[in-house]
Amino acid sequence: MKRREFLALIGGTAVAWPLAVPAQQGGKTFRIGYLGVSSSSLEPHYVAAFREKLRELGRVDGENIAIEYRWAEGRDDPSLATELVDLHPDIIVTTGTPGALAAMQATKTIPIVMASSADPVAAGLVASLARPRENVTGFTILGPELEAKRLELLKQTVPSLARVAILRNPSNPAVVSYFEATKSAAQTLQIALDPVAEVRQPDEFDVAFLSIARAHPHALAVLADRFLLAHRKRIVEFAATNKLPSMYPYREYVDAGGLISYAPSNIELFRGAATYVDKILKGAKPSDLPVQEPTKFEFVVNLKTAKVLDLTIPPALLAIADEVIE
Repeated sequence: MKRREFLALIGGTAVAWPLAVPAQQGGKTFRIGYLGVSSSSLEPHYVAAFREKLRELGRVDGENIAIEYRWAEGRDDPSLATELVDLHPDIIVTTGTPGALAAMQATKTIPIVMASSADPVAAGLVASLARPRENVTGFTILGPELEAKRLELLKQTVPSLARVAILRNPSNPAVVSYFEATKSAAQTLQIALDPVAEVRQPDEFDVAFLSIARAHPHALAVLADRFLLAHRKRIVEFAATNKLPSMYPYREYVDAGGLISYAPSNIELFRGAATYVDKILKGAKPSDLPVQEPTKFEFVVNLKTAKVLDLTIPPALLAIADEVIE
């Protein structure tokens, strides 16, 4: 089965949309700031899902809402959140823990909706899932729990697995809990995590890849992080070159040629973010909207990549896969 293509509503996701759009006659134009940690070219399907759900709710960009985009292009750039705040939007939508933290540090009054976040309580984004912060709410991806599940699935994919390389971004506060959960699962599965390579900036990939290649691990696991996601093509190409079966935290890696991924449906999360935007624009307080956990998860397998790796995916795993790319 091939990946569903999201063709609608992506034409205007490039870099920025004009914020000053004339209001509908007799109504107000609400201004929405969108802080993307990755890039518009890598996440058009997320933006499309977000805008499509807004349209279903009667909120159309260019008519009664105006969306201003800022894309970090995989960089840690808090100034983008400040730029959005200076435009005085009615609401800010963001993704990932670093993006949400940047938005929260930039404003304590403008409502913030997280389309996805790891452990928002541990990161200090919200007081609790049930009663979030005064101006922050949204959706969580249950990061730590998923990292353990991903390692289990990787072990099932490669039954002889004994040593796994880890690729992580230590600049992401959520990575601490991700790695702890991965270590706990590794102990249970009797898997050594070696080496643990870290990448904070694009120029650090070569060193990280060299350390992994020299260690000759049996497989690679990439911890969830949207900066790494922005560089997924580079990571997937490295894994292919070194014949490393790899587990990824987002299905986009598998679409790019990675082996397997297990993750919440980001499309559903971004549609959910649109519903929260609609509620807040109607007058709801972020603190009254609980942070929601994902309800839909996707296990995706790329059989084409498995064949290149001379790897046979166990039939039991294929039977539970939500999508198989052939």
